[in-house]
Amino acid sequence: MNGGLAIDVKGLTKRFGNKLAVDHVDIAVPEGEVWGFLGPNGSGKTTTIRMLCGLLRPDEGSGTCIGYDVRRQAEAIKRNVGYMTQRFSFWEDLSIRENLEFVARIYELTDRQRRVRAMLEQLGLERRQAQLAGELSGGWKQRMALGACMLHDPKLLLLDEPTAGVDPQARRDFWEQIHGLSARGLTVLVSTHYMDEAERCDRIVYILNGKLVAGGTVAEVIAQSRLITFIVSGENVRRFSDRLRAQPGVEYVAFFGAVLHVSGHDRNLLQRALQQIQEDEDVQVEEAQPSLEDVFIQLQEKAA
Repeated sequence: MNGGLAIDVKGLTKRFGNKLAVDHVDIAVPEGEVWGFLGPNGSGKTTTIRMLCGLLRPDEGSGTCIGYDVRRQAEAIKRNVGYMTQRFSFWEDLSIRENLEFVARIYELTDRQRRVRAMLEQLGLERRQAQLAGELSGGWKQRMALGACMLHDPKLLLLDEPTAGVDPQARRDFWEQIHGLSARGLTVLVSTHYMDEAERCDRIVYILNGKLVAGGTVAEVIAQSRLITFIVSGENVRRFSDRLRAQPGVEYVAFFGAVLHVSGHDRNLLQRALQQIQEDEDVQVEEAQPSLEDVFIQLQEKAA
């Protein structure tokens, strides 16, 4: 590894025709950490992950992934990372065991039976090992896919929205497995749209229109935003949304449950805008710590 970094790339860039999909991205992920990779659809997350795991060659940039050069040693990277795609990409007419055995043969593992048996036990798949993959629920498909990614003992896991479409319990179980693997020294980079998942990561990076626009721990990203948020509660506060959005200094208004989050960077202007609705005796206004979702909504609206 390069100085304890599982991923160490600078200026990573990818174009598709006239479209700049990834724009000079720098990422440095220490070994053994779990990093969240966030951003809206089309922001460049998947393209970046595919460059890191050797499936796409960068047009510009340099660096290493698990010690191998991302431009010159793509085949070595492929054999030493586990990559879980957005969509279930295994054979639905094969059983769980048959899928894992097939993947083990692709990697030319010499002790296939032992590895498959151990993975079935590790992920609690023994009782379902004869079940066809096409009959599995989203959560069990996800668990099988994770097992396939882990069969060859990768040094790095790259997970592209692995929990999309699965229920909350399955997501929680998945993250317990990820942190268990991390505790044993595995490095994980996972893209997600879920803020609660982002908050489970050691650090997060946020990509927008191909550029990294924020990074650090959750607390650091919130602090770096310098965002000021007020919460408006009361009876039918939704009726104030349009009026508040039209006020100077109000950068965005979002409805969270039964309350409004009103945010911006100029405290005086925000307070002036909110004074107009505080005259309603049924409305309460209080300042609160911005949430990670507040910060990301503001970043997206700022770039729109």
